[in-house]
Amino acid sequence: MSQSPSRRARPRPRFPLSRVVLTAVLLLGAAATGGTAAAGAAPGSAPLFWVDPDSAAARQAAEWRAEGRLGDARIIDRIAQRPQAVWLNEDGPGAVVRAHVGAAAMAERTPVFVAYFIPYRDCGAYSSGGALDAAHYRQWIDDFASGLGATDAYVIVEPDAVAHMVAGCEGADAAERYELLAHAVERLKSRPNTKVYLDAGNAGWIPEEQRLVAPLRSAGIDTADGFALNVSNFHTNEDSLEYGHRLADALGGGKHFVIDSSRNGNGPYDGDESWCNPPGRLIHR
Repeated sequence: MSQSPSRRARPRPRFPLSRVVLTAVLLLGAAATGGTAAAGAAPGSAPLFWVDPDSAAARQAAEWRAEGRLGDARIIDRIAQRPQAVWLNEDGPGAVVRAHVGAAAMAERTPVFVAYFIPYRDCGAYSSGGALDAAHYRQWIDDFASGLGATDAYVIVEPDAVAHMVAGCEGADAAERYELLAHAVERLKSRPNTKVYLDAGNAGWIPEEQRLVAPLRSAGIDTADGFALNVSNFHTNEDSLEYGHRLADALGGGKHFVIDSSRNGNGPYDGDESWCNPPGRLIHR
């Protein structure tokens, strides 16, 4: 990819995405002020997100404790004790979603999922893969939606998919991609208690937010609860909030947005490119 580090979304590593720890510390709302308080929401009304006791971070911490690496385990515990989004990027998502929804319900918490299976994912770059074709993707999304049932859940729809098309994604059919995203939003929103946020990239990728308006509309933003920013990226909450307000206004002012603050505590990384785990990053506090 030819974008500069400040403009691109984030190439991902070539190992399986299930090994990537992504915490789901979400700043909610089109006028959010911090923490997890939603815009205009009464204190305490924001959801309590689920912490998976068997997350990759939890397993790593347990392994290191068993090896006597107590200091290392305590560091990883700081991640393991935070809510984490569950990324769905392989066939058969329904059973996985169903299991996590059930576990979260037992804990009286709300799970967060990321749908990441669009055909020609990541424009064939670091995280290439996804569905084989449009029919495969529709079937996959239908299975995903069936797993949600009527229990509370949040779903982030297809990180990078819209912004990649706006920035340029040779080999992808824009009309087909937007139709598939709109199908995903519609099917997921058909679940009675699911909040759906369509990914809109990050504050440094498409700075002219007006360029995203028509693509987001084609991709189903009017049906979604809102849009997501900064997924797996490092822009500060302050920059993301300012950008999110601008984009929300451009969309007519009626949409909320969520910000992934899982590793942006120190802001963007200015050194050599390292998109998996740049040194010195922090979970936002």
